[in-house]
Amino acid sequence: MSTAILAGPPVPGSPLEGDLRALGFDVHTAPDADGARQLIASAAPGERVALVDPRFVGHVHALRLGLTDPRFPAAAVPGALTVQPEARPALLRALTAAADAGDRPQAGADGPGRSAATAVAAQAPRTGSPAAALPDRLAGALDADGTAVTRPELGSLVAAVPADPDARTRAADAVAAVDDEAVRLRSAVKARDGFFTTFCISPYSRYLARWCARRGLTPNQVTTASLVTALIAAACAATGTRGGYAAAGALLIFSFVLDCTDGQLARYSLQYSTLGAWLDATFDRAKEYAYYAGLALGAARGGDDVWALALAAMVLQSCRHFIDFSFNEANADAATAAADGKAVVGTPTSALSSRLDSVGWTVWVRRMIVLPIGERWAMIAVLTALTTPRIVFYALLAGCAFAACYTTAGRVLRSVTRKAVRTDRAARALADLADSGPLAEGVGRVLRRPARALPGALPFLIALAGGAALVAAGALAPLDGPVPLLGVLVYVLTSGFAVARRMGGALDWLVPPVFRAAEYSTVLVIGARADVPGALPAAFGLVAAVAYHHYDTVYRIRGGAGAPPRRLVLALGGHEGRTLLVVLAAALATRGLDLPPALTVLAVAVALVALVESIRFWVSSGAPAVHDEGEPA
Repeated sequence: MSTAILAGPPVPGSPLEGDLRALGFDVHTAPDADGARQLIASAAPGERVALVDPRFVGHVHALRLGLTDPRFPAAAVPGALTVQPEARPALLRALTAAADAGDRPQAGADGPGRSAATAVAAQAPRTGSPAAALPDRLAGALDADGTAVTRPELGSLVAAVPADPDARTRAADAVAAVDDEAVRLRSAVKARDGFFTTFCISPYSRYLARWCARRGLTPNQVTTASLVTALIAAACAATGTRGGYAAAGALLIFSFVLDCTDGQLARYSLQYSTLGAWLDATFDRAKEYAYYAGLALGAARGGDDVWALALAAMVLQSCRHFIDFSFNEANADAATAAADGKAVVGTPTSALSSRLDSVGWTVWVRRMIVLPIGERWAMIAVLTALTTPRIVFYALLAGCAFAACYTTAGRVLRSVTRKAVRTDRAARALADLADSGPLAEGVGRVLRRPARALPGALPFLIALAGGAALVAAGALAPLDGPVPLLGVLVYVLTSGFAVARRMGGALDWLVPPVFRAAEYSTVLVIGARADVPGALPAAFGLVAAVAYHHYDTVYRIRGGAGAPPRRLVLALGGHEGRTLLVVLAAALATRGLDLPPALTVLAVAVALVALVESIRFWVSSGAPAVHDEGEPA
């Protein structure tokens, strides 16, 4: 239970107290700032506390947005303020100052040259919110004290503290004119999504989200249900029968409906959590790749070996994601400064993109051709039900390859024509995404001085050449000969050289995806060339385990928690260390029969180490309470 305090004289007939109780608050009243300070000081240490002006008039969902979102230490809407335990000392200081001043209206700083009352009133409808509301003054004081106060976008929702009876009547009329529940349902849907999700799933999944909320279901429960449904779909595909394929396709679509529902439920009920962030970020990948394995097992039952295609699809899809992640991290905060210190105004590529988006329908075409998760899963489901696993993988590889070429080409053009300065945070994120182990780090230390003299794109080209040499050696030379070992040694040297300097070059964001492609592709070609039973399924398991570690790294960085501890990267050997182990296992395998067990042991070891550390982090108090609102995956 959270605590809400109505600070000021009560307003007869106001439903405010009932609304706050419905939102889970234990409601108390205080006559002034000093009384509110005493109540807050006596509240349980771990409780959220809220301060609300009794004259508040507005929608319940406006209060919900302002007072119950767990992601922010402090938040406010006009007439209401809430703080989490970490911001309570700052609120108590502000209340003490207000009480010492006799609880008189004061202007609080809310940015250069702007009072807090003005900043708050600018977000509210024109319903007469006065500057004298105590929560609004306190919000300005918190901002001035260095505690950032989040003010959610209310849109058409009303939140106001009317100054007189006429203003109160106008505010009440404004509340009645807007359907609170309709706004809440609309805002539950992600603002930017793919065509299939927007027009074929969200129109009804939002109502499923509301149904879940009214029955007390949590987003994590819906996420888990989505995973279980996808695993059942994979099991149906593994039967290798036409009926099993049809059921698998239908269940995959239903799993995607639930996947949309969990996020909509989180936004509808503001149930964001650390565990939910982890589950939502990782289960999509687990569902999709488990389904690939189910299709491969089903095809094998029919006498068709498509494990190489399944692994290739996983490699390609994962590399696509890491291109997205790496580019976004490299440019997340680099758009504010250029080499000459002036603001970056754009590039010819971004200008062309804006012109295309202005046409209207091209927005949806461009979102569809990149094959986001909605379109991708719909294609997989339909083709599973109507064709064969081999055709599913051919279509998937063709579509993902085109999407990867399209997006990567555009981003490369943006990178080489945009003269932005990469921040230290972005450069550090790229270094963390590289996942370099002790071998590459050692090479980097030795070659740091000559690496600093490398021109712009050369580190990326060196990494690309080393990765290509590694994959070519594994694909063309005898596995038990010296060439693959020579290839992996070249890869270790080029990998260390590529990350030896600060990753601030225009194309350095491509270095981590190159490492992912080189490592995963090496496992693929060695598993395929071994030509012994179980080699490709074991290779599939190894790539899945390593990819989990890389996705976990990405989502920690995106959540603002930084990369996994260095001890984890060292324990897993880094990308170059694992690649060396795989090549050595292939070279030392007796007639190839020892390779599947070796890959399986390595896969299990990587999975256990990565999972234990990942679970420890995501259930800890230090994990970020985030919900992914980024690009459709």
